[in-house]
Amino acid sequence: MERTSSPWTVSTRTRGSQVLLILTLAIVLLAALAPLFAPRAVIQDLFFILTMLVLAQCWNLLAGYAGLVSVGQQAFVGFGAYAMFAGVSLMGLDPLAAIVLGGLAALLLSVPTAFFVFRLHGAYFAIGTWVIAEVVRLLLAQWKALGGGTGTSLPSGATRDMFGVRFVADLLGVRGPQATDIVCYWLALLLTVATIGLIYKLLRSKQGLGLAAVRDNREAARSVGVDPLWTKSFVYLVVAFVTGLAGAIIYVQKARISPDAAFSVPDWTAYVIFIVVIGGIGTLEGPIVGVIVFYLLQNLLADYGSWYLLILGLIGIAVMLFAPRGLWGLFTDKTAIQIFPVRRILAGQRNDDRGSA
Repeated sequence: MERTSSPWTVSTRTRGSQVLLILTLAIVLLAALAPLFAPRAVIQDLFFILTMLVLAQCWNLLAGYAGLVSVGQQAFVGFGAYAMFAGVSLMGLDPLAAIVLGGLAALLLSVPTAFFVFRLHGAYFAIGTWVIAEVVRLLLAQWKALGGGTGTSLPSGATRDMFGVRFVADLLGVRGPQATDIVCYWLALLLTVATIGLIYKLLRSKQGLGLAAVRDNREAARSVGVDPLWTKSFVYLVVAFVTGLAGAIIYVQKARISPDAAFSVPDWTAYVIFIVVIGGIGTLEGPIVGVIVFYLLQNLLADYGSWYLLILGLIGIAVMLFAPRGLWGLFTDKTAIQIFPVRRILAGQRNDDRGSA
């Protein structure tokens, strides 16, 4: 008996998205080559954009796809950064290895905290994550070996001797501090590409479907065999690890840390939420748009002092009122263009249109 295959297929890609994806890869290649022609100030600005984008993508995965609205992501940024400092200052590790240690430390922190916060829901979950971040900040402020409440700096020459820095300095003919910035920039670019790729792959998988089901209706998801607790726990742990890596990279570049800076709510949570909200929550493209808009606003409004935060707040409110799905959502509604499509599309042709052999 001759077996016939179904004429219908399920796809997430469109011809337009494939073209845009190729264009995106070209932009990434150009970004990788930026240190060859861009001045140091531009590299530092790009580093800021990339690290904030990583943090925004992580928060977006939690809130936009898993329904876990956290206001305590600074806990993983700060803990990962402090673990990196401990690895370099107390254990004598290369900063590159200490960055990995920072990610693993944040992952370990997320395990016990998950047992606490997952007993909470809605606003209580958000408040719980903030409380945990404050507790971790207060505890690390007592760590005298790393400066206590006033903080500390990396040992002299630690970043200069980091793996790859001397090679970059000789290759590009730049001084040590600029070579350190370039290495940190490349690490941030690598982490950004890996983070977006990981999230995109996750959302296009069966686990991504389960994640969306849990976000929309926990009981319905459980009825079709999806374990809500396991699904959300997996996302929470992954986000903690990536956020810890980002925090460690940020403070390798800064080379100085203090509890107030490493656990800053505005820097590592409020700004991140603003980026995701104005860009478009629940989309991979939204944080990319949001971080560009945020960077431009930060430079335009930097001279306005305390009015800066007020204006950002007003802009955020305006976007939520007139474009609830963010700027990218508004753009997509009008053009149907997507760079990273994750929605399943049923495609194929009718049986009577197919030729017979």
